[in-house]
Amino acid sequence: MHNFSTEIFYKTARSGGKGGQNVNKVETMVEAWWHVAGSHAFTPEQKELIQTKLANRINKEGYLLVRSSESRSQLENKEIARKKMEELVAKSLVVPKKRKPTKPGKAAKEKRLESKRRESVKKEMRRKDW
Repeated sequence: MHNFSTEIFYKTARSGGKGGQNVNKVETMVEAWWHVAGSHAFTPEQKELIQTKLANRINKEGYLLVRSSESRSQLENKEIARKKMEELVAKSLVVPKKRKPTKPGKAAKEKRLESKRRESVKKEMRRKDW
C-alpha cells in the first residue's frame, strides 16, 4: 500500500449527533482532504485510475473528501477518516481480471446431444401413423 497519509490535510467542524455538553463548542467532525493530481505517492497511471473510479467523490478542485463524525473524539474521527480514505483509494486501484470466454467441454456436448436424441424419440413415439 502506498503511504500518502502525509499528503492528507484535515479540517474540523462542529459535529452533529451525540456529544452532550460538548456538542456546541468542540469541533469533533473531521474532513480529510487529499489532492489526487498533486500526489507524489502514485504513478500518473494510478492517479488516472483513482480519478476515474472515484470521480463522483472528487470535487472540482481535484480533492478527494472524506468526512467522519462517528466518534466524540476528534482524534478518533481523524483516524477513521484516514482509514476510510486509504480503503477507498486501495479499492479504486484494483483492476478486475478480464473474463476469458470458455467453450463447452466434450462431456457437456455429449450430454446435450443425448438429451436431444431422447426428446426426439419421445416425440416420435407420440406420432400416429394413419
